[in-house]
Amino acid sequence: MPSEKRDKSPHKKPAGNFPLIYCSSIVLGLNDALVEFTGALAGFSFALESTRLVALTGAITGIAAALSMAASEYLSTRCDPAPRKCPRRAALCTGVSYLITVSLLILPYLLFRRAGIALGVMLAVALGVIALYSYLYTKVCGTSFRRHFGEMVAVSFGVALSSFLIGCILKEFS
Repeated sequence: MPSEKRDKSPHKKPAGNFPLIYCSSIVLGLNDALVEFTGALAGFSFALESTRLVALTGAITGIAAALSMAASEYLSTRCDPAPRKCPRRAALCTGVSYLITVSLLILPYLLFRRAGIALGVMLAVALGVIALYSYLYTKVCGTSFRRHFGEMVAVSFGVALSSFLIGCILKEFS
């Protein structure tokens, strides 16, 4: 790190070598992937039934969504009238956190042959990711774990249930 420039601006407090200002970019990717993909994978599970097909569909959708979110974060950061983050780094943080979350959510569909079991494990993984994220968030921000965890679970699993029901309805018409 001897040749590396360090940003000493007061609003960027390093956590190791990583400024906390990029945490919002990580949260954006993680949270959007959780909310969107618990719902999408739940819907795909019922509509497609094949775990391999659910994993493939989820991977394609997840990669496209991660690129879209990264591009949106880049453009959003570039348009900020009072820039505090490097647009490329913010986009990278959003895209990578999105891809990691999607990968964790898709993994059960690669490990299990029955869609119902994979769905249950995926929801448990989502719950674990939400718990870990909520724990870290509350430690940094000093807020209530229970409240933050409950809110994220309600939003993520509410979307998953809605998407699952939509998958059930659409399957009846196919």
